[in-house]
Amino acid sequence: MTAPIVPSNCQQCPHYQQSLLGACHHTELALVEGGKMHQFYRKGQLIFAMGARAVGLYCVYEGKVKVSNRSADGKEQIIRLAREGDVLGYRSLMSGDICTTAATALTDCIVCLVPRPDFFSLLAQNPQFSQALLRLLARNLGDAEQRLLHSAYKPVRERVAGALLLLHAAFRPAAASAAYFSIPVSRDDLAALSGTTKETASRLLSEFRQEGLLTTQGSRISIRGLENLREVASLYD
Repeated sequence: MTAPIVPSNCQQCPHYQQSLLGACHHTELALVEGGKMHQFYRKGQLIFAMGARAVGLYCVYEGKVKVSNRSADGKEQIIRLAREGDVLGYRSLMSGDICTTAATALTDCIVCLVPRPDFFSLLAQNPQFSQALLRLLARNLGDAEQRLLHSAYKPVRERVAGALLLLHAAFRPAAASAAYFSIPVSRDDLAALSGTTKETASRLLSEFRQEGLLTTQGSRISIRGLENLREVASLYD
């Protein structure tokens, strides 16, 4: 991927309105722009690691990111997926703890970093920013509760279908005309997102392919029966 020019002015960012920074005033954004940095990450490259100190708020400018942790036996679990306009690292910033998750580029990515002092300056000065952050934390807590219920009660077939829907939403192009597109995801990542093994995820992909719900080409998946896949994922709701 050829790295695009990242605008120094956050208001010129195409994701500004949907981002957490969309709650900021012009003068506050000027403060952010003075200290903001951006970094290009190759697919598979670590953006921040478990156990690291939170150095600031990460804003995804381009690309897709997985947020994950590892159990004591080294098994990875993907907590959530992030795409353009999403922010990362805010929970550890707010709690003052070290990062309990890792963020890794699922595709080539460009990620902006708002340094820790600037983040807390926004938090202290702007009630709208604070409220937007609280809503984001509440939404993520609700999503975590749903994942916990699904992992406890949903059969693995429904979990894999649900993971494919999450990937479809994360990789869906902005253009409404793009009815079909391929999702570059490894079987390991699909398994980590579904809470199952690589072998089981591969077997269920074969079943879905035979049922006409998707096609595969190497590590790329194209969903063809979106509504039918939604029915599979919600069978036990």
